[in-house]
Amino acid sequence: MGANSSTISELSENDYLKKLSGTETISENEPFWNQLLSFTFCTPTNSADSKVLEEATINICKALIENNPRTGNLGSLIRVLLSRTKELKISAECQNQLFLWQTHNALFIISCLLKVFISHVSERELINHFSYHQTEPGTYESDVEDLLEELLFCLIHLIVEVPLLDITYNVLLEAVTVLIVFLSYQLFHKEIIHESIIHKYLMHGRCLPYTSRLVKTLLYNFIRQEKSPPPGSHMFQQQADGGGLLYGLASGVASGLWTVLTLGGVGSKPTPQQDQSSPLANQSLLLLLVLANLTDAPDCPNPFRQSITSFRNTQDSSVPPSPSAHSFQINFNSLYTALCEQQTSDQATLLLYTLLHQNSNVRTYVLSRTDIESLVLPILEILYHVEDRNSHHVYMALIILLILTEDDGFNRSIHEVILKNITWYSERVLTEISLGSLLILVVIRTIQYNMTRTRDKYLHTNCLAALANMSAQFRSLHQYAAQRIISLFALLSKKHNKVLEQATQSLRGQLGSDDSPLPDYAQDLNVIEEVIRMMLEIINSCLANSLHHNPNLVYALLYKRELFEQFRSHPSFQDIMQNIDMVISFFSSRLEQAGTDLSVERVLEVIKQGVVALPKDRLRKFPELKFKYVEEEQPEEFFIPYVWSLVYNSGVGLYWNPQDIQLFTMDSG
Repeated sequence: MGANSSTISELSENDYLKKLSGTETISENEPFWNQLLSFTFCTPTNSADSKVLEEATINICKALIENNPRTGNLGSLIRVLLSRTKELKISAECQNQLFLWQTHNALFIISCLLKVFISHVSERELINHFSYHQTEPGTYESDVEDLLEELLFCLIHLIVEVPLLDITYNVLLEAVTVLIVFLSYQLFHKEIIHESIIHKYLMHGRCLPYTSRLVKTLLYNFIRQEKSPPPGSHMFQQQADGGGLLYGLASGVASGLWTVLTLGGVGSKPTPQQDQSSPLANQSLLLLLVLANLTDAPDCPNPFRQSITSFRNTQDSSVPPSPSAHSFQINFNSLYTALCEQQTSDQATLLLYTLLHQNSNVRTYVLSRTDIESLVLPILEILYHVEDRNSHHVYMALIILLILTEDDGFNRSIHEVILKNITWYSERVLTEISLGSLLILVVIRTIQYNMTRTRDKYLHTNCLAALANMSAQFRSLHQYAAQRIISLFALLSKKHNKVLEQATQSLRGQLGSDDSPLPDYAQDLNVIEEVIRMMLEIINSCLANSLHHNPNLVYALLYKRELFEQFRSHPSFQDIMQNIDMVISFFSSRLEQAGTDLSVERVLEVIKQGVVALPKDRLRKFPELKFKYVEEEQPEEFFIPYVWSLVYNSGVGLYWNPQDIQLFTMDSG
């Protein structure tokens, strides 16, 4: 970028950048390009550094937007990159660091320029900018879109062909970043983009045959979690008397981290930049999610989504009944391990959701694992720390549990996995508990948090659906889990009584006045009664299907038997209360016969004996509780803004001015 600059602040006066963006046409064959690309630069790895860089270069980028129609210098820069990437694979194999170094620098400059172009000009104008030549001002070639397709193809080819080595790491990272930037037009549109020339080139033509290889490579980048090589191991080291620019961000930028803005409606919290140990893995995953959530073209479905939903295990030698053109095979064991280890990030949880929901091969494999706790525990930890997570991350974690609980085998196996010393569960010391009981505790805690804080009916519904799916297979419930089930019912009962009292008082007050409208307590009452019925059905399902396995639940029922008396004659609950009422009456009678002042151990012994004596036909059978997750009718309205919020907040070498963002609202809180 020039020989005389040593800090970021001086970039705006850099002679090479000023020439690139100026009024002089620069042929792609001129020595200028070697001089421009001969700089050693520590690429920004967080939003703070990227923000400083953009502020220092924004005027240069705007000058290029103004002058490029006359000079065609952007197109020349693209052609210079294309000429270098043709031999990139051989350069990597031959350890040609100079060649790789300049290719990385070209990609980096293009990424910086594109980001500003995309935020300031339309897609059609951008395509024209790619094709302007040194002709009459404002004129351009007839094959206006060829260079764009060539660059997109080049980036994909680079990502899938160049091996991941220390000396190629940053080249590959920058190529992935440029593709993300190309797709970032969505950030500047409130409406979901359904038609795009860039999307068309990625899903048709030369790029289409590389769909499965690109998806597979991005997945492998995520699986490998390769850390960024140490400074100096991946770049050509310039001599002290060289003509290029030698500088690092650390020398010109304050070390403090920029606070990433929170997204309204998403509530994403900034990820500590120090935790980005593998920028390539993170960026690859973000690109994968962006590609998977592109809208279908009018004439064909999204091939990237087809690839993600159809790939198979390398151990699977069977022939699929309807093979997908974009399917491939990958090591599921390695993928499973990476998914288990990376669930602290939104994007890894979103990937897990996508695979479980849409790829039946992955779902079958995950449910067959004998170490399912490796996956479930990180998901439970997300829900447990609900106050520290954004709402979308919590939803994804909860829906993952709901999808898993649709399988009866999963619901049985989780009660066979015994865990010891769950350190992150702080309400109570859990020295030994089954995975199933822990899952119940965390879901109930999430419901209670939602009741007191967010009051989101959607979250309530999914939590209760997961509990309902498991209820018939409850086995050997931990005494604390059994207590929490009944405690939740007590909380709901208390809330029901409060709303009922408010409705009654409001109605009495309304009788003497016609001025103010009656508050809609009837709707509130209806919602709380729906939740109460669901809880009663969950308890009933356990009693009807696995009473003999759950003495602790019977104990908790008896201990709080008075809670259920008010619902015995309630018309909304009479049917479902029959079994619960019968169990309470039966075991209460046996305890009375056993005497008074019974110890806990003696009560449990009486219950276990009573379970054997209770005729099974006395419990009325109800239809099995089964809830299946169903995606919204227009899922892109949720997922596309969510994915781009993750890109925006990732902090891996990308920064967009929050004032320019249109896809979601910004909230500094």
